[in-house]
Amino acid sequence: MAKERFVEVYNQGIVNVVKIMVDTETGVNYVLGSHNKASGTGMTVLLGADGKPIVTPMD
Repeated sequence: MAKERFVEVYNQGIVNVVKIMVDTETGVNYVLGSHNKASGTGMTVLLGADGKPIVTPMD
């Protein structure tokens, strides 16, 4: 079976959900947020204080 492209490393909330996903190929972190699980979902790159994408080292 192929390796998962995105893995969830953080999850907060039940109705208003925030997740942090890591791209297993690039290590780039993304924030996925949804409001009410019916109103829509958005995903964007997670940035550090310096404005650069947060990257998790992939071994």
